[in-house]
Parts: sequence; C-alpha cells; structure tokens
Amino acid sequence: MQISDLIILCILLGCMTSYVPVFLCLFFTTAIGFMWFAHMPLILLAQTLFRSLDNFSLVVVLFFILCGNIMSKGKTVEKLINLANALVSWLPGGLGMAGVVGCGLFGAISGSTVATVVALGGFMIPALIQNGYEEKYTLGLMTTSPNLGVIIPPSISMIFYSMISNVSLEGLFISGFIPGLLIIACVCFYTWILYHNRTDIKRLPMPAFKDLYLILKEGFWAVMLIVIIFGGIFSGAFTANEAAVVASVYAFLVELFIYKSMNFKDVKEVTISSAVTSATLLLIVASATCFGRYLTFQNIPSRVAEIVVANIHSPFVFLLAMNIVLLFIGMFMDIISATLILGPVFLPLLGPFHVNPMHFGLIMTVNLAIGYCTPPMGVSLFITGALAKRDIIYVSRAVLPFLAIQIGVLFFLTYFPQVVLFLPRMFGYL
Repeated sequence: MQISDLIILCILLGCMTSYVPVFLCLFFTTAIGFMWFAHMPLILLAQTLFRSLDNFSLVVVLFFILCGNIMSKGKTVEKLINLANALVSWLPGGLGMAGVVGCGLFGAISGSTVATVVALGGFMIPALIQNGYEEKYTLGLMTTSPNLGVIIPPSISMIFYSMISNVSLEGLFISGFIPGLLIIACVCFYTWILYHNRTDIKRLPMPAFKDLYLILKEGFWAVMLIVIIFGGIFSGAFTANEAAVVASVYAFLVELFIYKSMNFKDVKEVTISSAVTSATLLLIVASATCFGRYLTFQNIPSRVAEIVVANIHSPFVFLLAMNIVLLFIGMFMDIISATLILGPVFLPLLGPFHVNPMHFGLIMTVNLAIGYCTPPMGVSLFITGALAKRDIIYVSRAVLPFLAIQIGVLFFLTYFPQVVLFLPRMFGYL
C-alpha cells in the first residue's frame, strides 16, 4: 500500500468518525485525492458528479421510495399485518411470527429496511408487549426482521449493485427470495421453541373460514401490489424500472379511491417527503461514484486483487474473508455507500476464485443488511430504541439471537450457491 493510499484512507475514516455527512466525507476525500495524488483537473470531478446522476437505472430507486412512503402513510401496512396475523398468529408465538412475516410482505414492496422498521415497528412493538411477549424478544425481532426489506426484492442495494456490476437486476431480485424465506422460517422456528410451552402468552384463535375470507378480501388490493411488481417483472410485461412506476401509481390509486386513507393534500406531503429522501440518496450516489472514479485512476482495485490472489488460494477462505470484511464494514458504513465504494474493488477478485457475480451480489447485500442491526452505526438500533425508549446497549443485546440466525443463513447461502441460485438459473438469468 502506498503512502497516498494511507493518507486518503485516514482522511475518509477521520471524516466518517466525526459528524460530517457521508456524502461530504466521500466528496471532500475525493477532491483532495484528485488535487494532490491523481493530479487530475477538478473539472473532471464535476463532470463525474453530474454524469453519475444521469442514469436511467436510478428511476427505479426513486419510485420504490415513493411507493414505500405511500404505503406507510396509507392502510396497506395495516392490511398486510392483518393478513400475516390471520396466517400465523394462532400458532404458539404466533404474533411474533406475524411480525417477521409482515416484514417480509412489506419488504417485498418497499425495498428499504428503514421504511420497514418505521412502518411496522411502531405498530408491532406495542402489540407484542401488550400480549405478554418479553421486551428483549420484541425489540430483537422488530429490529432485525426489517432487514428483509433489502433481502427480499425489490432491494435498493441490489439495484445499485446491478448498476456497478452489469449483473441482471431481475436475476438479482429473484435470488433474494430463498435467503429471505429461510430467515423467515428460522425466526418462526426460534419463536416456536421459545413460546410453544408458554401458557401466559395470549394466542389468537384460529380464524374461521369466513373471517379468513374477509381478511383476504380486505387485503386483496395490498397483496395485488406484490403480484403486480413481481408478476410484471418476471413475466416480461415490464422492466424493473417500469414496475416501480406502475407500483407507485397503483399504490396511489388504492389509497386514494379504495382504502380512502389519503387525500390529495397527503399526496403532496408524501411526494415532497419522497423527493427529499431521494435527493439525499442521490447525493450519496454521486459522491460515492466520484470516490470510485478516484480509486480507478489510482488503480487501487487491481492492486487489491493482486494482493488477495497472491495470499489466498482457496475459494472457501476467500469467501470467508469477504464475509468477515463486509460484516465489519457494515458496522460503520451504510449499505448504499458500501455497495458503491466496495463493489468496484471486490468485483475484480471474483474471477480468479470462480465466484459468480450474482452470487457475490447476494452475499454482499445480506452482509451489509446485517449492518443495520450492529453497533455502533446500526440505524435500526437507534430507530427501535427511540420507539421503545431504550438505549442502544439494551437493543444491541436484544438483537443477538436474531443476528445469529441471519449470520447462519448468510454462511449457508455463501457455501451452497447452487441452492440460492436455483431460481435465477431456472428463469434463465444464469
């Protein structure tokens, strides 16, 4: 490693450990690198900044953010939770199972962990505690289960990985189903083990066919949103970009005219809120792209690849090292920045170890999703702590059993790629 690389790394880490926003950390570090070490004109930095946003693939991110905000404002979340309750809440620990199933359903529309925590946490945490579930179990469940928002498609982080790797976005999307379902199944099994002998926990009666029919009827329009997104994408009716737009329009129509949970004033508020969120995200995208351009000019990805290939000879050890590195990075960096910065560095390493780029994209997504629940920078920990009025240490302890489950699933999908890539291969994306 050259002295210039160490200086840039220290500047970046120094900014990130302060209160400087992420996008400014990246841009400020890049500007110093361009002037002092790359000896490139700053006009090239400005061109990179604007060209990074001139990307049609970003449309899908903006509209999935809008779609998630519409659902959070309206009744779609409530309908999905009612449906999840009807399916599993009569089982031992059923309300806890309904929480993780509800996160999976909501995540299949929003593509965002933070949106899932906010939308479902405020609803499910009081309900679980009122029904006798321990607070630690409740907070651990509702802090980690929203990770399904970026594992089960559509996933915003997968969209960015597809941009930098040219891997099929549809193939990446469909690869997330098996890990997502495995996490749901493992959390439900863990919940059953904890509560199957507990008589003090309130358990809802099994719904009669008539009640189940009414719940399905009320939740039909919410479930159809999931069907439209995935049915449209994988049938070839429209692309992922078009699916995001169709989903947003459909969500607006359902909330305005069917559920009648929003009025036109709410439409304005949701649109402005989504625009602000999107603008914040685009600033990170632009600055991370500039930083990636600097890394390319300095030939850092190739040099890292040479070092790794020279010292690691086993694909097993390589994947283990990648998991450890990504789990550590996820503790300090948000998933979008990490994907855009580290993706170009790690992609050249995959060829020598015969790792499929789509498989690695899934590994990277799950690793960095776990970072939402790990201190000191885990966003979900702070959100859940604020909802429950608990400090980050208490919440960090509460998430440990659920993190163990997700890390177990992570290592399963790491070393059994034929299982998780079964669906992409079946649909012709591999």
